[in-house]
Amino acid sequence: LASTENGGLIRQLQYRISRLEGVLRLNKMITESGGKIFASNGKTADFDGIVEKCKEAGGSIATPRNPGENDAILYFVKHFNTYAYLGIKQSLIPGKFQPLKGAQLGYTNWYSNEPSGRGEE
Repeated sequence: LASTENGGLIRQLQYRISRLEGVLRLNKMITESGGKIFASNGKTADFDGIVEKCKEAGGSIATPRNPGENDAILYFVKHFNTYAYLGIKQSLIPGKFQPLKGAQLGYTNWYSNEPSGRGEE
Protein backbone atom coordinates (compact mmCIF):
# COMPACT_ATOMS: atom_id res chain seq x y z
CA LEU A 1 0.00 0.00 0.00
CA ALA A 2 2.78 2.42 0.90
CA SER A 3 4.51 2.01 -2.49
CA THR A 4 1.19 2.63 -4.28
CA GLU A 5 0.64 5.83 -2.29
CA ASN A 6 4.22 6.92 -2.93
CA GLY A 7 3.81 6.21 -6.63
CA GLY A 8 0.69 8.37 -6.76
CA LEU A 9 2.42 11.16 -4.87
CA ILE A 10 5.42 11.00 -7.20
CA ARG A 11 3.15 11.21 -10.27
CA GLN A 12 1.35 14.22 -8.77
CA LEU A 13 4.66 15.95 -8.11
CA GLN A 14 5.94 15.17 -11.60
CA TYR A 15 2.74 16.60 -13.07
CA ARG A 16 3.02 19.79 -11.01
CA ILE A 17 6.68 20.24 -11.89
CA SER A 18 5.89 19.73 -15.57
CA ARG A 19 3.15 22.38 -15.43
CA LEU A 20 5.40 24.86 -13.60
CA GLU A 21 8.20 24.29 -16.10
CA GLY A 22 5.72 24.85 -18.91
CA VAL A 23 4.68 28.21 -17.51
CA LEU A 24 8.30 29.27 -17.05
CA ARG A 25 9.12 28.21 -20.64
CA LEU A 26 6.15 30.18 -21.97
CA ASN A 27 7.46 33.23 -20.14
CA LYS A 28 10.95 32.55 -21.54
CA MET A 29 12.40 32.26 -18.05
CA ILE A 30 13.92 28.77 -18.40
CA THR A 31 15.54 26.62 -21.06
CA GLU A 32 17.22 23.23 -20.86
CA SER A 33 20.36 21.58 -22.15
CA GLY A 34 21.72 18.15 -21.35
CA GLY A 35 19.32 17.62 -18.47
CA LYS A 36 20.28 20.93 -16.84
CA ILE A 37 17.81 23.75 -16.43
CA PHE A 38 19.04 27.27 -17.11
CA ALA A 39 16.94 30.12 -15.70
CA SER A 40 16.87 33.90 -15.80
CA ASN A 41 14.42 36.60 -14.83
CA GLY A 42 16.13 39.03 -17.22
CA LYS A 43 16.80 41.59 -14.51
CA THR A 44 20.11 43.40 -14.29
CA ALA A 45 22.18 42.70 -11.19
CA ASP A 46 25.79 42.67 -10.12
CA PHE A 47 27.90 39.52 -10.26
CA ASP A 48 27.90 38.83 -6.51
CA GLY A 49 24.13 39.34 -6.38
CA ILE A 50 23.59 36.83 -9.16
CA VAL A 51 25.86 34.26 -7.52
CA GLU A 52 23.85 34.65 -4.28
CA LYS A 53 20.45 34.41 -6.05
CA CYS A 54 21.56 31.23 -7.79
CA LYS A 55 22.59 29.72 -4.45
CA GLU A 56 19.26 30.72 -2.88
CA ALA A 57 17.46 28.94 -5.73
CA GLY A 58 19.49 25.77 -5.11
CA GLY A 59 21.65 26.15 -8.20
CA SER A 60 24.78 27.89 -9.33
CA ILE A 61 25.74 30.52 -11.85
CA ALA A 62 26.07 29.01 -15.33
CA THR A 63 29.43 27.78 -16.53
CA PRO A 64 29.01 26.40 -20.06
CA ARG A 65 30.69 23.03 -20.50
CA ASN A 66 29.68 22.35 -24.11
CA PRO A 67 28.07 24.06 -27.14
CA GLY A 68 24.53 23.12 -26.02
CA GLU A 69 24.97 24.78 -22.62
CA ASN A 70 26.57 27.79 -24.31
CA ASP A 71 23.49 28.02 -26.57
CA ALA A 72 21.20 27.82 -23.53
CA ILE A 73 22.94 30.86 -22.03
CA LEU A 74 22.92 32.64 -25.40
CA TYR A 75 19.14 32.10 -25.50
CA PHE A 76 18.77 34.52 -22.57
CA VAL A 77 21.32 36.98 -23.94
CA LYS A 78 19.31 37.24 -27.15
CA HIS A 79 15.86 37.17 -25.53
CA PHE A 80 16.62 39.85 -22.93
CA ASN A 81 19.06 41.73 -25.20
CA THR A 82 21.72 41.88 -22.51
CA TYR A 83 24.93 40.22 -21.38
CA ALA A 84 25.19 37.22 -19.09
CA TYR A 85 27.55 36.63 -16.22
CA LEU A 86 29.25 33.25 -16.22
CA GLY A 87 30.73 31.19 -13.40
CA ILE A 88 34.20 31.99 -14.65
CA LYS A 89 36.86 34.26 -13.17
CA GLN A 90 40.26 35.49 -14.20
CA SER A 91 43.01 33.33 -12.73
CA LEU A 92 46.21 34.57 -11.16
CA ILE A 93 47.75 34.39 -14.64
CA PRO A 94 46.62 37.47 -16.62
CA GLY A 95 44.48 36.55 -19.63
CA LYS A 96 43.69 33.08 -18.26
CA PHE A 97 40.29 32.20 -16.87
CA GLN A 98 38.96 29.38 -14.70
CA PRO A 99 35.64 28.27 -13.22
CA LEU A 100 34.74 29.84 -9.86
CA LYS A 101 35.39 26.49 -8.19
CA GLY A 102 39.01 26.60 -9.38
CA ALA A 103 39.23 23.76 -11.93
CA GLN A 104 40.36 24.20 -15.52
CA LEU A 105 38.00 25.20 -18.29
CA GLY A 106 37.18 22.22 -20.45
CA TYR A 107 35.14 24.23 -22.95
CA THR A 108 35.58 27.75 -24.28
CA ASN A 109 33.97 29.71 -27.08
CA TRP A 110 35.66 33.09 -26.90
CA TYR A 111 35.47 35.88 -29.47
CA SER A 112 38.68 36.49 -31.42
CA ASN A 113 41.45 38.06 -29.25
CA GLU A 114 39.57 37.15 -26.10
CA PRO A 115 39.47 36.75 -23.21
CA SER A 116 40.83 40.16 -22.44
CA GLY A 117 39.37 40.60 -18.95
CA ARG A 118 37.49 43.73 -20.04
CA GLY A 119 34.02 42.23 -19.81
CA GLU A 120 33.23 41.46 -23.44
CA GLU A 121 34.72 37.99 -23.70
